[in-house]
Amino acid sequence: MTVAPVNPLAVPESAAAAAQRADVAPDRLWRRILASRRIVVSGSVLLAMLFLCLGTLPWTYYDEPPTLNRLHYDRQDSAMSRKPPARDAAWRWFGTDVQGRSLLGRCLLGGCISLAVGAAAAAISVVLGVTVGLLAGYRGGWIDALLMRLVDILYGLPYILIVILFQVAFQSSRAGSVVVLFVAIGLVSWLTMARVVRGQVLSLRAQPFIEACRASGLTEWRIFTRHLLPNLVGPILVYATLTVPQAILQESFLSFLGIGIQQPLPSWGSLASNGLLPALNPIEHRWWLLLFPCVLLATTLLSLNFLGDGLRDVFDPKREGAKI
Repeated sequence: MTVAPVNPLAVPESAAAAAQRADVAPDRLWRRILASRRIVVSGSVLLAMLFLCLGTLPWTYYDEPPTLNRLHYDRQDSAMSRKPPARDAAWRWFGTDVQGRSLLGRCLLGGCISLAVGAAAAAISVVLGVTVGLLAGYRGGWIDALLMRLVDILYGLPYILIVILFQVAFQSSRAGSVVVLFVAIGLVSWLTMARVVRGQVLSLRAQPFIEACRASGLTEWRIFTRHLLPNLVGPILVYATLTVPQAILQESFLSFLGIGIQQPLPSWGSLASNGLLPALNPIEHRWWLLLFPCVLLATTLLSLNFLGDGLRDVFDPKREGAKI
């Protein structure tokens, strides 16, 4: 007969404490996400906006059938020029522009382009920023100094000049303007991500578990993928979420200057730019040309910012966020 060893220093747990510990649910990530009202509300708004824009692409982008589709972004009708919003037909809910095109169809397609620009900038920011930040923070030395000086140089370059140079290279095609914004905004957006990841890696590199990984003979690739990246998911996800509204605002600013999305392709920034002067006409106000693109743009930007703040609170429980 064997007797289990008893730890003389162990304190027996009371029945009340055991029952209380059993009733406490584990603090899981998805529970904290669902408990955040900012994430739930802003995420629902963004999903609804995304499904609405993508779900109407067969009508807003493809001109099929050509005689019945009035939601097409370039369906012109001189007889319907600058008509106010009306409820008699769905394509007239947002009114029409100068060429008689449906403003609703152009806003829906413009939402796809604006969100695509933000998503592309966030993807480029994550790929380049995480790679440069990991390499600079973990290697250190002259590699860190070289990469960070490169980041400083790119910070000093005006991104408007980069866009103009890419516009000259891609001006032969209509889709070139979209490619220009994807590349130009993406090549600027990764700089902040690289610095954030580098700072996190520098703090993690001195932790005891990294020293234990080195002492056990693990390769650098395994340390990167299995130990550093899981601890960087929170900051990367938060800053990637906050990069999307920044990229959308940059696209809107460039479209307002006339070097962004080229006509006839719409975006929320170009629609607001085209509707600004007609809406400010003191003789005949055409408010719908400016109101609807700006409302959609502001709603999306606010939702993205609330989503980023909510994710920051989820991955950093010590930070008390404001409630809505």
